[in-house]
Amino acid sequence: MPTPAPTPFAEIPGNRSLRRAIILLGAVGFALSYDALRQMAVAVHIRWLLTYLFPLVIDGFIAIGVVALLLLRTAPWRSRLYVWTLVGGATITSVWANALHAIRLNERTRLVLDNATVGALSAIAPLALAGAVHLYLVINRHLTATRTAAEPPSARSSAKPLPPDAMRPPRQEKRQNDDAGAPSAKALTATATPPRSVKASPKKGGNRQTVPDDVLHATAHRIGAESGVVPRTTLEDTVRAQGYTIQKDRAKEVAKSVTAELAAARANSNAA
Repeated sequence: MPTPAPTPFAEIPGNRSLRRAIILLGAVGFALSYDALRQMAVAVHIRWLLTYLFPLVIDGFIAIGVVALLLLRTAPWRSRLYVWTLVGGATITSVWANALHAIRLNERTRLVLDNATVGALSAIAPLALAGAVHLYLVINRHLTATRTAAEPPSARSSAKPLPPDAMRPPRQEKRQNDDAGAPSAKALTATATPPRSVKASPKKGGNRQTVPDDVLHATAHRIGAESGVVPRTTLEDTVRAQGYTIQKDRAKEVAKSVTAELAAARANSNAA
C-alpha cells in the first residue's frame, strides 16, 4: 500500500489554538521569570533604570540560542554542541536565579545575597556579551559555507580572483617570437608609402638622417595593424630598411605607446 503523504501542519485541526496556547504560555513564563530576575538585579546593586535589562540578558539569550539551534541544525556536531552548551548554561542560570530569589525572600523580609552570589550574577552580563558575539560568528560561518556549497560550480569558478600572472601587463616576447608573428621588415618596406610631406628617400652617403616622428609613428601603426602589437625589433628593422636611423630607447617608447593605442581602440570597438 502506498504511504500517505504527511499532512501539512497548517491543515491539522486545532493548530491555530495550539499556536496561541504556546505563545501565551511562553509570554506568561517570561513575565514571571522577568519579575524575579529584575528583583535579583536590584539585589546585585544594578541601577534602577537598568534593572529591566538584566532579565533580557539571561532569558533573551535563551531565546536567541534556540533560534541559533534551528539555523545550525545541519552544522557539524561541534558547532551544535557549543550552542547547546550556551543555551543550557543560560537556562540553568535562569532557573537558579529564580529559585534563589524565592528561597531568600522566603527566609527574610527583603532580598539579600551573599558576596559570592552577587559576584556570580554580576559576571553574567559580560559573559552574555562574549557568547552572543561568538554565536553570531558561528552562525555566519555556517550560513556562508552553506550558501557557497549551494552555488553551481560555474558561479564559484567565475567568482575566483584572477591569478597573479593574469593581472600583470603583457611582457615583450623574445626577438625570434616577435619576428615570427610580425611581418618582415622587407615586406613592410615594399608596401610602405611615406607621407607626402616627407621625402620618400633620405640622404644617401655620409651621415644618415634620423627618422622623423611622423614617419616613425606611421610605420609603427602599419606594423600594429598587421599583428596587433608593435615589436621594438621589427620597428627598428623597418625604419633602418627605409634608410633612417633610430635609437633603441626611442623605438621602445614609440612601440609601447602605439601598442597601447591599438589595445584601447580594440577595447572601445568591442564595447561598442
